[in-house]
Formats: sequence, C-alpha cells, structure tokens
Amino acid sequence: MTIPTTGAPSPRTSAVLVLEDGTRFTGRAYGAVGTTLGEVVFATGMTGYQETLTDPSYAGQIVLQTAPHIGNTGMNREDDESARIWVAGYIVRDPARRVSNWRAEESLDDVLVRDGIVGISGIDTRALTRRIRDTGSMRGGIFSGPDAELDAEEQLRRVTDAPQMAGQNLSAEVSVSEPTVIPAAGERIGNLAVLDLGVKQSTLDNLARLGFDVHVLPQSASFADIQAVDPVGVFYSNGPGDPSASDTQVAVLRQVLDAKLPYFGICFGNQLFGRALGLGTYKLTFGHRGINQPVLDRATGRVEITAHNHGFAVEAPLDGTFASPNGYGTLEVSHVGLNDRVVEGLRAHDIPAFSVQYHPEAAAGPHDAHYLFARFRDLVLADIAGKDAE
Repeated sequence: MTIPTTGAPSPRTSAVLVLEDGTRFTGRAYGAVGTTLGEVVFATGMTGYQETLTDPSYAGQIVLQTAPHIGNTGMNREDDESARIWVAGYIVRDPARRVSNWRAEESLDDVLVRDGIVGISGIDTRALTRRIRDTGSMRGGIFSGPDAELDAEEQLRRVTDAPQMAGQNLSAEVSVSEPTVIPAAGERIGNLAVLDLGVKQSTLDNLARLGFDVHVLPQSASFADIQAVDPVGVFYSNGPGDPSASDTQVAVLRQVLDAKLPYFGICFGNQLFGRALGLGTYKLTFGHRGINQPVLDRATGRVEITAHNHGFAVEAPLDGTFASPNGYGTLEVSHVGLNDRVVEGLRAHDIPAFSVQYHPEAAAGPHDAHYLFARFRDLVLADIAGKDAE
C-alpha cells in the first residue's frame, strides 16, 4: 500500500524505514514523498534495476537493492517489463546524482515520483540486508516528509497492521483484464495460451520468437477459455503472492494436465505446477532475488547462473524419481538451487509438462537458461508430430 503525498523531495527531506520487529533506519526521501507499506525483501543484482522495478512479481514488496549505486543508467521504455513500476517501495544506499547512459530517456528519480513510488536512500543497506538474512523477510514501512515525524509507535502500528505476504493472492492486481495477442515472429507453430499471473514482457517476446501466436489470458481464465484459443501448449507465468492462495488457477491447470496439453511454467507457474501435481509449497525465510543464483541442471550436470525472484518454493524429494500424489505418473526434480538445495525445476515423465522456478528470459541477464524456451518448443513440436501420426 502506497500513499504518496507530494512530488519530488528536496535533498534534505527526511525518511525512516520501520521493520515489524521495531528496527529503524533513518535516511533521506527518494522518489515520491509519503508512506508505503509492504514486505521488505532484498535483490542482489548489480545491474537490471529497471527490470526489477517493472517486474509484476514484486507487487506488494518494498525492494532493497544490495548494490550500493543505483540509477546511473537512467530509465528507458525498451527495458520495461510492464507498463509501470510495481514495487511497493524502494530502498537504495547511493542514488546516482546524474544519468550517464546513451539509452536513457529519463532519470530513475523522475519515474519513481511519476509512478508514486515512495523510497528511502542513504541508509546502511548492508546492515539491513544482514538483518533480513538473520530474521527473514518481514513487513516494513517507509515514512517520508511529514510522515517521517509521526510518533514511532504509530509508525510501527501501521506496519504491524499491514497484511502478511503469506496467504495473499495478488495475481488479479497485476494480470491483464482482457485477452491480448502477440503474433508469432518467424515460422509459426500455433497458438499458445499464456495465463498472465504477472508475466514479464521479455517472456512474451521470447515465446513469440519461438513461433507461437501468444494469447495472453487474464488470471481468471477458465479451462474453457484456454480451449477456445485452440492451443498447442499452455504457459503459466511468474507472478506475486502465495501459491497456496491460488486454488482456482491450480484447478484449471489440473484440467490442462488431464488434457495432456504441453505445459511450461516459470516461477509462480512452477509453484502452481507443483500444487497441481499434488505437492506442497512453503515460504522461504528471505527468498531468492537477483541475477546471480547458481542452479544445477541435473539432466546435463551443468551449473547455470540464473535470475530469481521468489519467496515461496515447492516441497519435493530431491533425489531420484517419485510418483505424483495426484496421479500424473512419475516426476523428478530437474533443477536444484546450489545455495540452499531449494527445488528449482520439475519434470513429468508421463505427461508433456515441465517447469522451472527461475527466469530463463533473464532480461538484464544472465542467459544461461535461455535454452528452456527451445526445450518447450521441442516438446510442443513432438506433441504435434505424435498427434499427426495417430
């Protein structure tokens, strides 16, 4: 929740960050002036702040950049992952005093003010990151301008009255309201139904480049809506919120799997795939966010450096194959995070379906996992060839 009150702050406008455990950091206002509340999380990428800010998966979260210098490359329309900034708030140590990149069209400061994003700068972001690593992601609030002078107890009360991320279904806030179509680029394969749970533009562009006419559907789409597209495959996107609060989308996905339509899920789509298969999900202590996360692809033995943005994960046996509790045959964990052994991918042996927890489109990089889009294309083409042969 953001309540901006004025435009750009002066360099001396005060701001305070308050965590739900009572920890306080005093700094300077950055972006819009006012109050914002959300879950405080850290992102470890040294580049790509524009893609982070415009990623719908960050809805409801106050994002802390661990890299100290932010804003030097400005902002441009080409790198946006959506039509607006989605973060609930923004925390940086040293915002750039000037933009110094030939692609910049405006400054980050101006865009934050325009989109009403309340932020704070000039605090010890290293100490804050360590605090979150020790205690876990927690609710917080940024109070700037006149709101920075509110009584400390009142500020803390507002923070602790804010909703927890666990249990929230946020896909309706970020999804398209009406279906849209992105035409295939290159040789056409067929229609692809994309359930928009907070999809990134770079994902849609990659799918279109594979040869799919990409039909982007609202998160409320039914299986009948998916069938109406006459799809050769189905894709569930990334997105914000708790996968345990998305029963409707899981039920629709089970119908997709029952119909044996080729399926690919990314991030939130991986978590919902796990639930559809009969697996559980849980909230990570502080999550994975950044463009430098090592993941093992068990099929090749290759270690990939990958882009992540998730606070929840799938519960599944890490070693060997196992049976789907919901009757979808044999499954395996295809990818594993090397920092903490979190499930980073699932593959079904008996139905044409797989998913990964991270972001192979990786706008701003890295591109180690880009092959997953080609893997999905091959899965769809094999399914089409099998049906033609029947």
